[in-house]
Amino acid sequence: MKLAVHLANMTLPGGPAALGPALAAAARAADQGGIETLTVMDHWFQMENLGGPDEPMLEGYSVLNFLAGQTERIQLGTLVTGVTYRHPGLLAKTVATLDVLSQGRALLGVGAAWYEREHHGLGVPYPSTAERFERLEETIEICRQMWSADAGPYEGTHYRLAETLNNPPTLSQPGPPLMIGGSGEKKTLRLVARYADMCNLFATGVDEVRHKIDVLDGHCATEDRDPSTILRTIITATDPLTDTDAFLAEMERYAALGVGQVFVGPASDDPAGWVESVVQQVKPRLDAI
Repeated sequence: MKLAVHLANMTLPGGPAALGPALAAAARAADQGGIETLTVMDHWFQMENLGGPDEPMLEGYSVLNFLAGQTERIQLGTLVTGVTYRHPGLLAKTVATLDVLSQGRALLGVGAAWYEREHHGLGVPYPSTAERFERLEETIEICRQMWSADAGPYEGTHYRLAETLNNPPTLSQPGPPLMIGGSGEKKTLRLVARYADMCNLFATGVDEVRHKIDVLDGHCATEDRDPSTILRTIITATDPLTDTDAFLAEMERYAALGVGQVFVGPASDDPAGWVESVVQQVKPRLDAI
């Protein structure tokens, strides 16, 4: 099973001045330690379960472009970009820029958005759930078109682009991998089956994840899609250093379901030190699963 690191906590000793050096050190430790993927959150306000807006939060793609200059091989993306945060043409250009500057290491993580408070707080429209999913599908179509040789118009219900021009093109071909975050059975997992290279599910228990994968496989059958072409990933709040044996035993059960990657996040005020410990104590054994 592959290991991914997700950087969500921006409350670190030393305040704002410490964020750049700390994130850079964590990214270098992950890169040099052979970790497959590094993600950051794409939020304007910190999430409520991590302290809410009183705690710091950096803009996601600014962080990723900064970390691209600190690393050489690790895949970089957000977990995940809300579809309401950026116009899809600008999102496609933003991710393409990351891909070019990182030498083809960009990952597009995207979802329907959910954090209503940050939208109202910064005056960003927050459409209905149904509309957000409509916009999500159109956004995926626009990104795919902009990363292709087709620079023609796009006509959708919510978005109309006269020229889907993206120059320079992405180094990744046919474009950065697409990960759709979320586990909604009727809409999210249907979009995964139709478009995505990766899905990301919450590690809410083996039985629950098994059910979600069964639903995804059903959507793949409807879409005439080989389910093995979709990398199934999970994100867990469990610190693998607390009880490594128990963590790995749980990952074995998820791997038996076809889960190929797990996202974990530093539970420490020293994210680089935490990553180094995970690389040494957890990654070799996880690689063997």
